[in-house]
Amino acid sequence: MTIIIERLSSLRKARVAPPRLLDEVVSVTRAHLPGADVVNKLADNSILGTVLASGLRTVIADPRLNEVVLRSSFESAGRAAVHRMERYLNTLGSIASAAPLLGLLGTVIGMIEIFGAQAPTGGNNPALLAHGISIALYNTAFALMIAIPSLMFYRYFRGLIDAYTLEMEQAAERMVPHLMRFSVPAKKAAP
Repeated sequence: MTIIIERLSSLRKARVAPPRLLDEVVSVTRAHLPGADVVNKLADNSILGTVLASGLRTVIADPRLNEVVLRSSFESAGRAAVHRMERYLNTLGSIASAAPLLGLLGTVIGMIEIFGAQAPTGGNNPALLAHGISIALYNTAFALMIAIPSLMFYRYFRGLIDAYTLEMEQAAERMVPHLMRFSVPAKKAAP
């Protein structure tokens, strides 16, 4: 539950990719590149803001850059952003996969205990045996109550991250030509 609540909070639209952020960045950078304080504020805004700020910092740091360098900067920031969004997802997926197996293990151990406790002389009580089996099956039921929601949320978060990743890729694609306007072409050497 803790992982699910944390991911629900961390993967909110406002924290990852605010709806009008890209348009605001394009608007602010229409005439000139912003100062370092504005870029830092953008980076602190959201995960998409961090990716966009990375491109801005690259252009500010080296006005003679080419498109390949700018794209590489966006790709590197994007990979880090995706890694940040995927935090704890492997753990959630492992819980979803392992919980049924652990429940089954508990059930099997319970069944072994029940059959091992039966008297070897034939004085078996069917009602006692049935009650023991039903108690042993609780392990599997509890494990499934953990595994099913874990798997559902894992799939939900996976789809959400894929959508955010696509949105960030499209934002970077839109920013590349916009920022390349500020690039100063390198002078060719005289012959």
